[in-house]
Amino acid sequence: MSNSVVSASAVSAREADVLALLGEHLSNAEIAARLVISVRTVESHVSSLLRKLDVPDRRALARRAAASRQGSAPDAAGGLPTPLTTFVGRERERGELATVLRTHRQVTAVGPGGVGKTRLALAVAADAADGFADGAWFVDLAPLTDPGRVCAAVAAAVNVGEQPGRGLAEVLTTALADREALLVLDNCEHVREGVAPFLERLLPACPRLRVLATSRARLLVPFERIFSVPPLSRAGGDESDAVSLFMERAVAVGWPPGPSVSEGVVALCERLDGMALAIELAAARWPTLGLDGLTAGLSDQLRMLAGGARADDRHRSLRAVLDWSHDLLEPRDQALLHRVSVFVAPFTVEAAVVVADPDGVSGGWRHAHGADSTGGADSMVGVGVGVEVDVAAAVADGLGRLAEHSLLTAVPSASGTRYQALETIRQYGTEQLVRAGELAGVRSRHLAWCLARAVALREGADVGGGEGRARFDAVAQDIRAALAWAPGRPEQRADACRLAGQLAELAFARNLLAESQERFEQAAELAGDAAAAVALRQAAGVAGCRRLGDDMFRLHLGAAEAARRAGDTAGASRDLAAAATVAYRFSTSFPVIPVEAEVKDVLARAHELSGAGDPATEAALALAEAAVTADAFGALQGAVENTAQETVAYAERAVALARLTGDPVAESAALDALSGARCWAGESFGAAAAARRRIDVLVKSPRTPAGTHEVMDALAMAAGTALGVGELPQARLWGRQLAGHPLLAEAGHQATSWLLVTEAFAGHADDVLAHATGFRTAWERSGHQRSLSLGAAAASVAMVHGLRGDHAARADWLAVVERADTAEQHRKGYGAVFDAMVRLHHEDPDAALASVAAPPDAVWKWVCWVWLHWYVALRAEASALAGHPEARARIDSARGVVEGNALAAAQVERAQALLDDDVPRLLATRAAFEAAGCPYQAARTLVLAGGAHAAEGRTALSALGLGPATADVDT
Repeated sequence: MSNSVVSASAVSAREADVLALLGEHLSNAEIAARLVISVRTVESHVSSLLRKLDVPDRRALARRAAASRQGSAPDAAGGLPTPLTTFVGRERERGELATVLRTHRQVTAVGPGGVGKTRLALAVAADAADGFADGAWFVDLAPLTDPGRVCAAVAAAVNVGEQPGRGLAEVLTTALADREALLVLDNCEHVREGVAPFLERLLPACPRLRVLATSRARLLVPFERIFSVPPLSRAGGDESDAVSLFMERAVAVGWPPGPSVSEGVVALCERLDGMALAIELAAARWPTLGLDGLTAGLSDQLRMLAGGARADDRHRSLRAVLDWSHDLLEPRDQALLHRVSVFVAPFTVEAAVVVADPDGVSGGWRHAHGADSTGGADSMVGVGVGVEVDVAAAVADGLGRLAEHSLLTAVPSASGTRYQALETIRQYGTEQLVRAGELAGVRSRHLAWCLARAVALREGADVGGGEGRARFDAVAQDIRAALAWAPGRPEQRADACRLAGQLAELAFARNLLAESQERFEQAAELAGDAAAAVALRQAAGVAGCRRLGDDMFRLHLGAAEAARRAGDTAGASRDLAAAATVAYRFSTSFPVIPVEAEVKDVLARAHELSGAGDPATEAALALAEAAVTADAFGALQGAVENTAQETVAYAERAVALARLTGDPVAESAALDALSGARCWAGESFGAAAAARRRIDVLVKSPRTPAGTHEVMDALAMAAGTALGVGELPQARLWGRQLAGHPLLAEAGHQATSWLLVTEAFAGHADDVLAHATGFRTAWERSGHQRSLSLGAAAASVAMVHGLRGDHAARADWLAVVERADTAEQHRKGYGAVFDAMVRLHHEDPDAALASVAAPPDAVWKWVCWVWLHWYVALRAEASALAGHPEARARIDSARGVVEGNALAAAQVERAQALLDDDVPRLLATRAAFEAAGCPYQAARTLVLAGGAHAAEGRTALSALGLGPATADVDT
């Protein structure tokens, strides 16, 4: 439990733990049970906290803890790990490193393995954390096997997730740009190739961020300041740091050295060269070997390694200690240590049995002791001649002995005890496997174990949920390590391909979209052509969820080539058609849209390979043709009705063919084309019906990447088109489903965009403003992404501020609109609608009419989508209120356009009543607005009725958070 819940430096780590649990409203007895201490000790800590924090009672302590916890927002600093043992000595180094850190933005604590770099860095970071407004993060890079995952490890530590349409590095840099924090990167040496470019990108973009790294070698970045971590001081004899550490650790294991051996301990620490890990290992063996045994064993090993050229002096001394500690083990425990060194993450006894089994026999080993008098690697289990031993029990016993020797760490977990080796010991164990010629065999068993675990995860609990997520996280690092080794071994290629595919699916379920796409592509590289095509299609689906149109295009082309090589010309045709469709259907997610000639060439090649008689291929080609035709039609401002109907016909044919395939994803995509075509043709109800049909069709959709992408798109389109025909409750329902989609958890701007627009039209001002903050924060962190829906969402917030009379806030959000949308014509469409609503609210019909002055057929490109009905209804009402000579004709024309839209029809009816000065008829529209789920227009009807009704209407507007209408609005 982190002790970062308080900032008071006087509070101890244990007191911080108690305080955190007080924030969870636990009793003293519950806290005692959780921390494994006595109730009296808890009471003592509570009393101390009351005094140190100067608060009156336990309730105030709980509030203090809760407030601190709330301050750790999803992107706030996660704190530093609390060491399990005390930090001994190094006062000089601690002060010097702190000074260097204050004056340099990137400091690397460099020294050999086992010298104590991590503990020193943690101590200095803990001292310095309060000086950083956003605290400190700690990132252990030891589990990484791929330098390319440094950014992902840091993002996970600081709780920054992926966002559709953006690389994780960009998201992370944006999230940290304004943070004043300390980032501690531990164990960088084996992933320097990833750390160096990561820091070169990160630090220039994050001017208030400082980095403290630990590494066995320099990172070789231009701004790096090196701090060499020396061995523990041996000056001062029995008062030296080295001796103090040995004595403290020896006391911890229950055997405090007496005064009679103090000189021998000083000499021992001298011969250990002050290496912290070496001293700790020696102290752990003190109870069983004593001074004589330690001295004799160390002396033998030092002589064996003396003069070796494989490492510098300090590293050689650590290797000597490791060799010596290793040789104190019985042969069976040595072999067990070697073999479990392949595990990256904490592992169970059951996992160790699988990987350490030299024969790979399910159920364990069958070894009789005595056959190998040397006690070699294959004699790990036997305890007596002819006696077979239960493997799991033997392995558990061996792991326990290794933990007692401090060569493994026992890690308690909810599922039982797990074990983990320090990185230095893992590397040592790997060296021993190489010497014994066992590395390939052990790693092969580790690969098989990873594959079995991945399969079990796929068949078990949903890894997106709590239990499944924990199970995935527990094994993911090992799977990644296996995939870093196995692809280079031809005999492991098939299993590596299977494992990459399994990890791709698991990562997708875990919402790790970038890794999912990467692993699908890795599986494609390892697979034969037919399977590669399947994997690349999956990768394209993930890219769609990430809003990476260029990747979708590239991956579909790659799938087509793989399918062609495999002799699947129909599949290749479908993939080419899919690429052409993506270029138009998802054009707004491309950094640079493919040129028209390239897309037409792709579609032509799709036709060449299509053959005849395959329904899926015919459906894919029809969809591509519909997409291309719709785009070409949309580019023509003066398009005639016949062209519009031809576009609809193309799309209807695509839907009919897709339905024959029985593929819900294909049918939904075709319905999307139909919805767009009907929209361009001015058929708002037809567009909404096609979009709504997609939701029904996708109920049967598999939870594949492509299916998930289709569901997300369908929800957005269904919400938008429902809004366009006045179905606010349905638009709100689908908008909320989109906002709650797990893949959009890190993209609140995209998740809530249509919900914001819907709530703004309904008049739920408080809800709009409540969502607006999160929307804007997510949009800014996204690097100011652009799309039609984002621009409309920002405009809806601006409108609400305008209705409230907050003109400065409105102007601020209108500036966001300019940056959030992709095209001016989009802004003219919803911009005219929202501006007219604000002007009418503030009783300025002439200005409102100016916003919607253009006839709808002259500005169809702006208003033909979800804004058409709103545009013509507002234009009719503004004409009536402004006394325009064509008001009656405009009302009659609008009535024909919005027929069937209860909300817009009520507004047109209200315009007629205003023109005729018919108050009863006007008041009758109030019920229609309320039935349509639009309390804002219902309240405004009362204001327009005047007299006592107006007062009631203003009260209703105030209840909506809009306040009274005024006669003043900024331009």
